[in-house]
Amino acid sequence: MQHKDNKIIKPQFFKSPCGGFRGLNTTVIIPARYASTRFPGKPLVKIGNKSMIQRVYEQAQQVVNSVWVATDDHRIQAEVENFGGKCIMTAETHTSGTDRLAEAITKIPNGMECDVVINVQGDEPFIQAEQIQQLIDLFEDETTQIATLIKPIAHSSDIWNPNKPKVVIGNRQQALYFSRSPIPYLRGVDENEWLEQHTYFKHIGIYAYRPQVLCELTKLERTPLEIAESLEQLRWLEHGYTIKTAQTNYESLAVDTPEDLEYILQTMEI
Repeated sequence: MQHKDNKIIKPQFFKSPCGGFRGLNTTVIIPARYASTRFPGKPLVKIGNKSMIQRVYEQAQQVVNSVWVATDDHRIQAEVENFGGKCIMTAETHTSGTDRLAEAITKIPNGMECDVVINVQGDEPFIQAEQIQQLIDLFEDETTQIATLIKPIAHSSDIWNPNKPKVVIGNRQQALYFSRSPIPYLRGVDENEWLEQHTYFKHIGIYAYRPQVLCELTKLERTPLEIAESLEQLRWLEHGYTIKTAQTNYESLAVDTPEDLEYILQTMEI
């Protein structure tokens, strides 16, 4: 299920005409932890007759043959193997999904030889396959290092919501900066009119990388902007990496809390 212009819609089935990524060798990795402060055991919770992690896996499989779950928990491993998925065990010490992703790509057979690796969050059970394809398309440009999605902001409240990071982009669709604050600031314009005067973008947190770039990112020291905003992608920008963006009309519905799950069960047919 997705939000599009504030309307709840069902997942759209999508298949690339080339059985994947138009010639690009791609791997999707789904980092999944059992421990969660707000929702312990979240990947294994049932949505209808399937676990959340199975739904994420199957959405990715609509486009990519090489899909893996990266976890540190044997209960999640057992669930993935039970529905016929592929799983790679990773260390318990990772502090971010990016770090877990980097370890996984080095362990997956021929993982470092792929063209693109995509991080699909394990709490996005209804991510659109079209969104995954959009990211891959950006790597047709051989200079692309990292890719992510953005969405035009439709409601003024999102501009001021610090939990919805904003992004400004350049004329080559590269991300210039991410912030929890409203960016850009419209000088001399009443705040109630900002959305009418300028197109603001929110960040949709799905990433794709060149495998070597992914491994390099995990070795970078934390930076002042990252610490200030608590946004990992600012570390990459500060260290000189470029992040290419594609615009989506879909805003995925993440399951962060039991209340989120209850909302899903009440508002969709499964």
